[in-house]
Amino acid sequence: MPEYLWRVEEPPLRRLALAPLSAAEALYKSGARIHRWAYDVGLRARARLDARVVSIGNLAVGGSAKTPLAAFLARELAARGRRVALLSRGVGGRRARELTVVSVGRRGEQACLLAAAAPGVPVLAGVRRAALGLRAIAAFGAEVLLLDDGFQHHPLARDVEVVCLDARLGLGNGHVLPRGPLREPVGALARADALVFTRARSGDPPPPGAALLPREPARFRVALEKLGLRPVAGGERLPLSRLEGARVGLLAGIARPDRLAADLVELGADICARRVFADHHTYARADLAGLDPGLLWVTTAKDAVKIPPVWAERSELVVLEEEVERSEGALELVEFVAGRLG
Repeated sequence: MPEYLWRVEEPPLRRLALAPLSAAEALYKSGARIHRWAYDVGLRARARLDARVVSIGNLAVGGSAKTPLAAFLARELAARGRRVALLSRGVGGRRARELTVVSVGRRGEQACLLAAAAPGVPVLAGVRRAALGLRAIAAFGAEVLLLDDGFQHHPLARDVEVVCLDARLGLGNGHVLPRGPLREPVGALARADALVFTRARSGDPPPPGAALLPREPARFRVALEKLGLRPVAGGERLPLSRLEGARVGLLAGIARPDRLAADLVELGADICARRVFADHHTYARADLAGLDPGLLWVTTAKDAVKIPPVWAERSELVVLEEEVERSEGALELVEFVAGRLG
């Protein structure tokens, strides 16, 4: 997603250059509205399961920390005695429609990011979230189902809608794809029970587009805490101080690699090389060929689960690990969700 689509201010020349995308935006916007409307009026059926369903999603494309938030809610609700399962969409490819039990808390070769971040919580992946929910109820006795990336997934009825917005990026330029970064018009947020501003910091100004946000949903602010550097090849976590003054290479296939770069610079790193791919990139060994062994290469947890350690060869490759900080705002969100669940 181009950086300029997140900027509220658009110079006249850029606005003119992007004008041809307005027609495509209108079509995309209409399609999103019709898709949601078809479920709202009953033209398409919504499944209702014998469990409470919490959706954690977003309005904008790109990382809004919804997956770390889903894992955080799963851990906190499980700690309160709830039998929780996490439902994740399929990862694409010929097996995308299959129902897969990714993990029940054991970190293995193919363990997904959610399973690693919420040990002890069953994680199921697949396109048909209702089928995943039935399996979670039958196999694990789940009474609370958490949908990761669920705001635009309408076939499964939910009891609580949580929508994440990056506290610094907000709504970007306020336009829908492909003219802007939004998956649906802003009006869809009126259906949310809670808006969560992620990556929030004390003293931050209101996010871009704050005036357009509906007043009805409850609002919460949560921060992400940097934990350290985990070697992809295994071993003890390294302290963040390892980045101070270090010559670093950035390796990422995410929507906002600039955000990772900003985090590294803030932690004192000197970024000397970048190897960046499209969001959801499927790595091949060739993608890691020729990494400068004189640099400390840093990637994300989302990327690391797709990279066998041997591919890094002689280079040092580490993951910048982060999770939702257990702050007052985050705990207030947990209590809000628990209260809605009854």
